[in-house]
Order: sequence, then structure tokens, then C-alpha cells
Amino acid sequence: MSTEETNPNAHQPETTASVRLRPFIAPCRQISPTAPLRWLKQGFQDFKQAPLLSMAYGAIFMLASWLIALWSWQVGSFTMLIVLFAAFVFLGPALAMGLYSVSCQLDRGMKPRIGFCLTQGRKRLGNQMVFAFALLVIFLVWARAAAIVNIFLPMARSPNPSELMTFLIIGSVVGLLFTLVVYCASVFSLPMIMDREVDAITAVLSSVNAVLKNKAAMLLWALIILGSVLLGFLTLFLGFVVTLPIIGYASWRGYRETIIGDEWQQDPDTAA
Repeated sequence: MSTEETNPNAHQPETTASVRLRPFIAPCRQISPTAPLRWLKQGFQDFKQAPLLSMAYGAIFMLASWLIALWSWQVGSFTMLIVLFAAFVFLGPALAMGLYSVSCQLDRGMKPRIGFCLTQGRKRLGNQMVFAFALLVIFLVWARAAAIVNIFLPMARSPNPSELMTFLIIGSVVGLLFTLVVYCASVFSLPMIMDREVDAITAVLSSVNAVLKNKAAMLLWALIILGSVLLGFLTLFLGFVVTLPIIGYASWRGYRETIIGDEWQQDPDTAA
């Protein structure tokens, strides 16, 4: 009897055990504490290379902010204004995918086009929806936590300074905890989803890992983002036309410098 007859698996391909498994998360580089300043400079260079498209994206954020403020004023609820803006901030990273695409096109020496942005976004729609849904769940939990704080610390119609300070401190701490979770999960995950053939969970865990291993740099980056948002508020959201596109481009530059995604296939559209 031949070998082929005694061994039915002789002509079968190699088993999956021989295939090298990918790591659970993407490794990251150790970056200098001042690296975000370099990202910001690079983001500004991207803005200057595509000013009209950049300001078009910024105008979308500005108009959305105006609509939120107008609706909250009409219903007469300052609390609703805070809640809606929190939702906007939570879901903002998912809205920045088009900005990452602009930087991709500039990396390839292309003239940025909105059609290219839409094509890239459509290719990653599934993972984007998973991520956006996860952010929505976090936001809803945060909203419930805020309601619980209001239950245990009810505000009188005219609270005294001590009551107001206690409410603001506890509410701010609760909000800060949820914001940190979203920041760690989203700062590098969405650029990675667009750049690599990677699932949303791996991208999120890779982002969290990169933040924890570069705490000083990522703290500076968080403060820069916060400053850009505050500038937008102080200018009645007009500043968003410029600041938010630059932040989006800089986020892409930060991802490229920090995350080592070589184990995952790169999207041909993002290869530079």
C-alpha cells in the first residue's frame, strides 16, 4: 500500500499551526513627551496643503455645534446643552475619518478629494459602526451616571456656593473618568482601522496600550485637544473651522509615528 493511501492528509495544505499568529495588540514605539507638538506642526502643514477641504470639514463641526446650541436654547435646558455636546465629543472621533483620509492622500502625493475620503470611509464602514456603537454605549452609561449624581446630590433651585461646588466637583470627576476611557480607546484606534486590515477590538486595545506606555506625551496631546475645543467655544464655534481639522490631521501623524502595525495588511489606499 502506498504512502498516499495510508496517509489521507498527505496532499492537504499545512495546518493553521504552521501559520504565524498575529499579536493580540499592535506594539507601539516609545515617543518623546513633546512629540504631540511635532504632530501639531505636521497637522498644520496638511491644513495648508488642503485649506478648502479642511475648512469644509471644520464648517460641518461648526454648524453641528450651532444647531446643538440653538436647540438647547429653544428647549430652555442648559443641562441638555451639556449632554448634547458631550455626545458630540464622544462621537467626534468617528466623524474625523475623512480628515485621516486627507492626510493619507497627501502622504501619497495626491490632491485630496472628497470622493476618495468617502470611498475609504465606506470600505471601513463596518468597523466604524462597531466603534461608534461602543462610544454610544459609553455615552449612555455616562448619562446614567450623571443622572445618579443628580439623584444623590439634588440641586436646589438656588443652591449655596458649597452645594454648587460639591456638585460640580463630583460631576466633573465622573465625566473625567468616562472621557479618559474614550480618549484612550479612540486616539489611535480609528486611524489604525482605516490604515490596516484590523478589527475594532484589536485597534482599541492597541490604542489603550500606546497611551499607557506614553503617558507624558499623551497627556500633552489631551491638553492640546482640550485647548482647541475651548478655543472653539470662546469663538462661538468659529474656531472649529480651523482647529478641528488640524487636530484630525495631527492625530493621523501621531498614529503613524506611534503604532507599529506591520503584522496587519495595509490598505493599498493608505500605503505611502
